[in-house]
Amino acid sequence: MSKTGLAAIPRGIWALGFVSLCMDLSSELIHALLPLYMAVGLGASTLTIGLVEGIAEATALIVKVFSGVLSDLFRRRKPLVVLGYGLAALTKVIFPLAPTLGWIVTARFADRVGKGIRGAPRDALIADLAPPAVRGASFGLRQALDTVGGVGGPLLAIGAMAYFASDFQAAFWVAVVPAFVAVLLLIFGVEEPAGAARTASNAKQPLQWSAAKRLGRDYAIVVGIAAVLTLARFSEAFLVLRAQNVGLPIAAAPSVMVIMSIVYAATSYPAGAAADRGHGPRLLSAGLVALVAADLVLANARGGAAVFLGAALWGLHMGLTQGLLAALVAASAPSDLRGTAFGVFNLVCGVALLIASALAGWLWDAFGPSVTFYAGAGLTLLAWGALNRYGRSAARLGGS
Repeated sequence: MSKTGLAAIPRGIWALGFVSLCMDLSSELIHALLPLYMAVGLGASTLTIGLVEGIAEATALIVKVFSGVLSDLFRRRKPLVVLGYGLAALTKVIFPLAPTLGWIVTARFADRVGKGIRGAPRDALIADLAPPAVRGASFGLRQALDTVGGVGGPLLAIGAMAYFASDFQAAFWVAVVPAFVAVLLLIFGVEEPAGAARTASNAKQPLQWSAAKRLGRDYAIVVGIAAVLTLARFSEAFLVLRAQNVGLPIAAAPSVMVIMSIVYAATSYPAGAAADRGHGPRLLSAGLVALVAADLVLANARGGAAVFLGAALWGLHMGLTQGLLAALVAASAPSDLRGTAFGVFNLVCGVALLIASALAGWLWDAFGPSVTFYAGAGLTLLAWGALNRYGRSAARLGGS
């Protein structure tokens, strides 16, 4: 009898999920505190924070192009994944030692380079490992475990800030341990699928520009929808800043990330499994509605309860869309170009994220937080319109 549900997902994908969990535990601890540290501890403006976050995240997504192409060229995903996670683990040591904003920016930049190196090869490796019948569920599981780390990271940040009497540097040291655990788990717990090696005669094809033509129309539509969606969804750092803006204590502000991540984790796997049953268009549409609602709630927030509700809706949006978009990329791209496909996908989203975070920071400084979130709602409505006009056929995983 063939396995079904979670039992059908290969052990290597489970291991990659727990690697993501550990690294996200580390990264989200820092991410939950870093906007406040830059604003309160180092005196950075909101525009500066937006630019730092936008450049950092865009760097990660842009680097994925090159790592994805290389993983297609050599058909070896794991060495690049190990390199990326290893670099990210090493940068975690810099944050508690950084004496100035310049050091923080450098560490954040290097950390995101590591994320960029590992991202596309890891997603391509999941696509290589996952049976087609559970591809959406496999990406959803990886995303769910990653997001469990997203829950634990801010909780650790809150606990560390309480234990160390709001000492940011001491709290940053806590992030070092799970980062190195992630690297060890990856090295010893994940193996590439047998038969992944390619012959030297066709190994160079992914580096040719003509290969991009084979990615196809459905792939282009998925990338276009994701780009508009990324323009609407700026960095989650603004959720933490909004929490502090409405009066939450600095030590408690990261709790909004906990709420967001709990909802994100709870919805990622069910959304992936539903996508495998052909519900992709409805999931994306519902995710966009959730983001509009989140932006409107956050724009009108007057206290912590409204910010928590907005963060929960933001997490619902992420759970309904992020794993699904990754599965759509895997389904719409040829198997020998999956690394390249994820790389190009993330390049486009990286540019959009840089623009979105810089715009959000400028709007916040110039007009206040309400206008920032109203603008996000407007852009999300544009993405929803584009999905309904162009993207419903591409948003199906049927037969993948």
